[in-house]
Amino acid sequence: MKRTHLPLNALRVFDAAARHLSFTRAADELAVTPAAVGQQIRALEEHLGTVLFRRTSKGLELTDEGGAGLDALREGFLKFEESVQSMQAGQASDRFTIAAPREFYAQWLAPRLAAYREQSEGVRFQLIADENADFTETNLDFAIRLVDGPGDLEGVELAPARRVIVAAPGAPDEWIDWPGAPLPEGVDAKVVAGNAGQALSSAVAGLGKAMLPYLLVEEAIEAKRLEVLEGPDEGRRAYWLVAPTPQWRQKKVKALVAFLTA
Repeated sequence: MKRTHLPLNALRVFDAAARHLSFTRAADELAVTPAAVGQQIRALEEHLGTVLFRRTSKGLELTDEGGAGLDALREGFLKFEESVQSMQAGQASDRFTIAAPREFYAQWLAPRLAAYREQSEGVRFQLIADENADFTETNLDFAIRLVDGPGDLEGVELAPARRVIVAAPGAPDEWIDWPGAPLPEGVDAKVVAGNAGQALSSAVAGLGKAMLPYLLVEEAIEAKRLEVLEGPDEGRRAYWLVAPTPQWRQKKVKALVAFLTA
């Protein structure tokens, strides 16, 4: 089979349908209709001369023929991604593009990047404020997100999910509300923040008490700008360093991640 005749779009659809074992969920992932997925699968079956899926009472199943080349296909797509990233960024070993929440960058990440640069002369950092930025559009090497897991990406938890209630010395016994930490039922917060960073700044300023990720406030506690009122207790969300699989294969990413998690 000539490379120029490979039905790459249909193979991409097949990969999605095989992962989900559902044309509907594959269509959601690819932002097309289930009918379009079915059409691509039928065209691929005709091209290959074999049946890839069968419908059973339990749902969609791969045939033996469909599963035979799946691992090699997925490895091929990973190679495609690596190739595209190499062309986009040149795999520069001294440049990192990192997305992180602004408050987490200031409190935790920035000092560690400074320490890393001391031992790696010439390293450059480009910082993206939106931790949910698209990896391909912004050429991200990795992102740090406050989430309950890495989702569809690969990731490493920077610290266990712990939360703590803190306030500045002498602050009023009033709650600071923010979306990541629902308040006890019936509590009327005098300050409503939009994110963890605003809640942290409000607490440090003495506007009240807030429930925040321990990793975010650890430095402020050690500096005695905040006092622990309760906790630390086990939480649901933690700061995760996440990236697609191709980024994890880069030596520069492995080196920096190893430093940050040491």
